[in-house]
Amino acid sequence: MSRIEARFEALKAQGRRALIPYVTAGDPNPGLTVRLMHGLVEAGADIVELGVPFSDPIGDGPVIQLACERSLAHGTSIRDVLNMVREFRETDSETPVVLMGYMNPIEVMGYPRFAEAAAEAGVDGVLTVDMPPEEMGDLSECLAGAGLDPIFLIAPTTTEARMQVICDHARGFIYYVSLKGVTGSDSLDIGAVAARVDRLNQMTGLPVGVGFGISTAEKAAQMSQAADAIVVGSALVRQIQENADDDAAVLSKVTGLLASMRSAMDAEVTAAV
Repeated sequence: MSRIEARFEALKAQGRRALIPYVTAGDPNPGLTVRLMHGLVEAGADIVELGVPFSDPIGDGPVIQLACERSLAHGTSIRDVLNMVREFRETDSETPVVLMGYMNPIEVMGYPRFAEAAAEAGVDGVLTVDMPPEEMGDLSECLAGAGLDPIFLIAPTTTEARMQVICDHARGFIYYVSLKGVTGSDSLDIGAVAARVDRLNQMTGLPVGVGFGISTAEKAAQMSQAADAIVVGSALVRQIQENADDDAAVLSKVTGLLASMRSAMDAEVTAAV
């Protein structure tokens, strides 16, 4: 059983939902990333989603685009990101880590080398925004051979036929994009998302996580009633942006926001019992 599967099984037994924060590796500086990952776990993260910085993050809005720019200004490479995961694993062998990024850095490194290095570092899942499952081929084989879960996005505009194709190729969990647009958008229709998640639950036995547009503790709590996991990114990265010159403030603001989401989600579960 993978770390991702084990974490979802444990949460299901507790009647709780997973909280999955996203941060860009190397932002605001490479030296803070591992401390920030540990801080996220202490604040209530169940899985950590770590962004691999890329110069053309087409699926991301301006907040995460700027995070990639700040990271790349320090020269952060995919190998640096794997070293961060490796350092994180020195004191945390349980929290699943998912890498989120784009194909170009993986292509440059080479599929077999990337999969082997990621598994050795302690990565559990890989989400490549610009790689559809039908074209994954060799990469999918390499990930499977290394025991890594391929995770895919499903959008509000995805047809049911394509949803089934994605569900059939995915492992770990399904990432449902809660609204049209890029990360950082803010026009969440919770009822529509819940209906779509229900349909996905009919297609797959994998957990379904929802991301994009979840920026407050209230929204996290509301959406936790419809999904197995809540993914929050831009709201956290915005705190990094606003405090980029002060490591202590970054840690305080980011973990404080995440902890408020964790508390609200758990309170919602308690109220429903």
